[in-house]
Amino acid sequence: MNIVCLDLEGVLVPEIWVAVSEAAGIPALKKTTRDEPDYDKLMRFRLEILREHGLGLNEIQEIIGGMEPLPGARRFLDTLREQTQVIIISDTFTQFAAPLMKKLGWPTIFCNELEVSESGEITGYQLRTERTKYSTVRALQSIGFDTIASGDSFNDLEMIRAGKAGFLFRTTAQIRENHPEIPAYETYDALLLAIQAAL
Repeated sequence: MNIVCLDLEGVLVPEIWVAVSEAAGIPALKKTTRDEPDYDKLMRFRLEILREHGLGLNEIQEIIGGMEPLPGARRFLDTLREQTQVIIISDTFTQFAAPLMKKLGWPTIFCNELEVSESGEITGYQLRTERTKYSTVRALQSIGFDTIASGDSFNDLEMIRAGKAGFLFRTTAQIRENHPEIPAYETYDALLLAIQAAL
């Protein structure tokens, strides 16, 4: 039995933190997991920037509410879900993901949780588990699924390598150069064909 595991940001929707950076005029928030492989270091940096600028959850959710999936993402996802089980495995947070999941037709997503004070300040975060993406695909494999994974960032590499097939999608030149053994695609049509061939 197959299950396809997709990253969210950069694969189906724009990078949320980049959108927040642009909307709030804070260039430092443009740094993503494409740039910094240490997720805890990246999140501590982000939370400090938010505190410095007085940006809370409400302001960020308002920005996310105006975002749309990447062009073609909904059609790609719908086509894939007609053929196999699909799950989105993301390092984003439930508080960020909901408006985007509605626009993608409510696919299943596993992600993390923000810790938020009564005033709306984001004070911390809770990961579902260590090495969240890798741990999730290994858990799926332990209950009988063959996983096929795709993502664009450093934090996707473990889940891509762990399954029976894995693909990079719209990744950086550096990641592509460092990992020539992983097929890399730039269009949904090409990625869909690769996944279909692996099913």
